[in-house]
Amino acid sequence: MKKINYPKLLLSIAIAEGVGLLSALLSRGQREFYSSLVRPPLSPPGWLFPIVWVLLYAMMGAAFYFVKTSARGSYSDHRSAVIYYILQLAVNFSWSIVFFRFEALLTAAVVIILLDLLVIITMMQFRLINKLAFWLMIPYLVWILFATYLNIGIVLLN
Repeated sequence: MKKINYPKLLLSIAIAEGVGLLSALLSRGQREFYSSLVRPPLSPPGWLFPIVWVLLYAMMGAAFYFVKTSARGSYSDHRSAVIYYILQLAVNFSWSIVFFRFEALLTAAVVIILLDLLVIITMMQFRLINKLAFWLMIPYLVWILFATYLNIGIVLLN
């Protein structure tokens, strides 16, 4: 087993967390807007989202680190994995801004469906290179599929 380079691991996590933090800052007024919406069954309280996202961004960043430092897979596999990771991170970044700042609920639903697809592709790319990276992305996929349900439910109820 390859030795973990902790500074690089922490940098990968910090970048993912930074994307999430910047998106949250640019989204403004999340709690007030979310609490004003009619939400579908199983909707968690607003305070839970930041806790979950901190954990998910950390896992995403760690997954990316394990892919970047893996000797397994071809150059093409690595390149595709990095491209899809960056794409899904960019779409993830944009979702909260579209949903919370612009309050464009239907557009946000389209964005999150795109995110679902990109995360699945990213995971498949990660799986070719590092199985741990693939497994680290599963909670993220489950959460955004749940968020997709919430987003579509909110569109239908509001």
